[in-house]
Amino acid sequence: MVWTGTWVAERLGVELIGDEELPALLGLALRRNPKRAHLLVSSVLGKHVPQRPSVVYGSGLDLGRRVRALLGDEEAARAVVLGYAETATALGHAVADGLGLAPYLHSTRRPVAGVARAGGFEESHSHATSHLLLPEDPKLLAGDGPLVLVDDEFSTGNTVLNTVRALHERYPRDRYVVVALVDMRSAADLGRLDAFAAEIGARVDLVAGAAGTVRLPDGVLEKGQALVAAQERAHASAGTASEADATVATGAATGADATVATGAVTVPDASLAAGAATGADASVAAEGAPGASLRAGAATAPAALPRTPRATPVRIDLGWPEGLPDGGRHGFTPDHRTGLEAALPAMADRIAQALRAPADPAALADPAAPADPERPTPVPPHASPRVLVLGFEELMYAPLRLGTALEEAGHDVRYSTTTRSPVLAVDDPGYAIRTRLVFPAHDDPADGPGERYAYNVAGAGFDAVVAVVDSTADTPALHAPDGLLARLAAHIPRVVLVVVPSYTPAVPSHVPTVPSYTPTVSEAPERSSMLPEPLRGPAFSSYAPEEVGWLLQDLSDVELEAPTEEREEAIQSGGAHYAESLPVEYQPSERYQELFHTALESSATRIARAVGTVTETVLAERPGRRPVLVSLARAGTPVGVLMRRWALARHDLDLPHYAVSIVRGRGIDANALRWLAAHHDPADVVFVDGWTGKGAITRELADALKEFEATEGITGFDPEIAVLADPGSCVRVHGTREDFLIPSACLNSTVSGLISRTVLRSDLVGPDDFHGAKFYRELAGADVSADFLDAVAARFDEVAETVDTDVKELLATDRTPTWEGWAAVERISEEYGIHDVNLVKPGVGETTRVLLRRVPWKILAKRGADADLAHVRLLAEQRGVPVEEVDGLPYSCVGLIHPQYTRGATGADGKAVVSQ
Repeated sequence: MVWTGTWVAERLGVELIGDEELPALLGLALRRNPKRAHLLVSSVLGKHVPQRPSVVYGSGLDLGRRVRALLGDEEAARAVVLGYAETATALGHAVADGLGLAPYLHSTRRPVAGVARAGGFEESHSHATSHLLLPEDPKLLAGDGPLVLVDDEFSTGNTVLNTVRALHERYPRDRYVVVALVDMRSAADLGRLDAFAAEIGARVDLVAGAAGTVRLPDGVLEKGQALVAAQERAHASAGTASEADATVATGAATGADATVATGAVTVPDASLAAGAATGADASVAAEGAPGASLRAGAATAPAALPRTPRATPVRIDLGWPEGLPDGGRHGFTPDHRTGLEAALPAMADRIAQALRAPADPAALADPAAPADPERPTPVPPHASPRVLVLGFEELMYAPLRLGTALEEAGHDVRYSTTTRSPVLAVDDPGYAIRTRLVFPAHDDPADGPGERYAYNVAGAGFDAVVAVVDSTADTPALHAPDGLLARLAAHIPRVVLVVVPSYTPAVPSHVPTVPSYTPTVSEAPERSSMLPEPLRGPAFSSYAPEEVGWLLQDLSDVELEAPTEEREEAIQSGGAHYAESLPVEYQPSERYQELFHTALESSATRIARAVGTVTETVLAERPGRRPVLVSLARAGTPVGVLMRRWALARHDLDLPHYAVSIVRGRGIDANALRWLAAHHDPADVVFVDGWTGKGAITRELADALKEFEATEGITGFDPEIAVLADPGSCVRVHGTREDFLIPSACLNSTVSGLISRTVLRSDLVGPDDFHGAKFYRELAGADVSADFLDAVAARFDEVAETVDTDVKELLATDRTPTWEGWAAVERISEEYGIHDVNLVKPGVGETTRVLLRRVPWKILAKRGADADLAHVRLLAEQRGVPVEEVDGLPYSCVGLIHPQYTRGATGADGKAVVSQ
């Protein structure tokens, strides 16, 4: 028998090493996913490969019994079992059943109105990464008994570590047990679990059905992506127009009207494999086998191309017990399990009756005649008809138990479920995913509409399918011409629909519930994260919505401001981080506002030239690509908007632009990076900032991206920052290295779309949240954000020719950073007895920030730089700060923060106390 990993192994050099039973348990397929090339396809999980329900359920039961033996009955009775969505929801249930004494909860990617979140975590390599924990009983996870975590495979350990870390902070306990069908850790990962256990001071055991590892050659991700692309190109050249229709494997068709496609769309005159068809018009599709001819010796017949289902789906009333949860999304107790066991025989009998129902005589007499909707389509008169019980994404346990009950009643049953994971299908015995059905999501998912899949269903010779969904997913999209039921009916003679009522805990009366039917959703590009969409103006910021999307959360209603002196004391004493509170927004005097407008008028041309130069440099270094601008909020955001405007005005390029938070000492917002990686190629991302001072943020970004890549496995982000001005010689891509006045540095939110500096505080920003910021709507009367942008953009035409010359010269010169500014800062820190480079802020922009937000000690001004320092001198005068004229500065000025502050009114918890 051919191993179902052979096709991938031969082409990518992937090796499966370990216990001798591994090849029988696991096959290989290729993901259509930028984060991981291969997919281990379990033959006993019941997700991608239809399997006998007793085998799937028994695998979990055996693991649960092993856990009970490990813990002992007393500890088992105190345990809680947690399974992972979507693939391990039924496996976790089965482990809990084997344990016998413990309640069960599985993570979910479906938010439920009115149900409070008890936690969440990230599964970095997954197609859809974000998990929620929504127990009905908030105390379910709060006990101190063992926590048993169940997943289908234990590979790197990242998912488990993310889960335990997130939960241990809230609900610490002494013992964890990790359960998996297979332990596939590499040698490098073997010690991580023990090290982590020692770090948190808890015992962590591992129980697995089999062990081994996958040996991946260098460059496997790129090779896998190239192989997927080649297969898809082959399908396209063979006539595949879309993936709306099912692919059907050799031996697929059993009825006269079986449809055929090469790849996904029906193709006339497809050749059939030997033994494939039972009727003259049967036809077969094979994604992965380009062209219409599939196998030598195939019987060739013209393919009928029906556009309507061959079977009329039949809905039955299952008689699901009232109040019984449909699964573990909100918790499933041993008492619930007892209730389900008692009800299973009767529910299985209702399904069996539907499968035995009499046929529609008209349909039997004339296959072209429409079926009577009141009568089911008959199951062919086989001695033992093959039945598939098909679950729905996270709804795996209820269909599995219905399948076991049917099997126990003597039926020939297989079980699998639909999934949101995109996998390449290849019609080859040595490949684990032979066929796929493609259909739109039908449960109005929180992460948006997109494709869903059923693998190895079409072409598997099933006489009937029992499609089991919950009531939330029983929508018009399910019943649509391109929906799941129609896809199934095109390939399987009988389709029975079973709807299990979605269990929703009682919610307060003011919280709206989800209706049983929702508007049909249209197909759209899939999204792989449950993180929210970017905030946009005018709801958040005064910028136009197309100018920038803010990957932030809105904290406008939270009081975060503290007096400047109190913040400084707390920051310098270590009592609080600067990002845990906000300074009181500086309201400029009339004289200062006049200085801003004068400076804008005089410097707009110079700024436009720098904007053009940095934008053209970015475009020149990425020929043929469409950069994604990601500005570092908030100083970088006006620059990002201007760069976008330049690209649109000069090249008719509409560049995406987002703003993200980066915090010195805390790194860049990892959730924002996840969102970007889910929606764009990381290689296209260009980070943008206003200017460099000593280069601290440049180094911060490089370190943060290195850590992100190591922990998340997401590669491709370039740590290089493109800036308007680089007086410290810290970056390669810049508009100028002169230290001149950028008017957007003169003000705070009123020149930055009315958005505050970003906030990162643990009681406001959870592990699954974007960093926060405030929208100062009340300052709209003083907002000059649009004035700044429009004044600079108005000069684009007059500087275009100069920019072309500047860019040619820049591209021909060595732009390697010298870090001259950092060296100057270190020297100044020592000469003035500060001994902390973080208190030395070089450049016009950073000096202005010192005067607006911090407690300034003195200002060092480069002799002869008066033209750019009028506003600095005015602010220094208003705050009583001395300005010292010096020679030899690489900057126009340097701001020194007062180095002698002690702990103030802002405490270690980051809560600001505003002086009365």
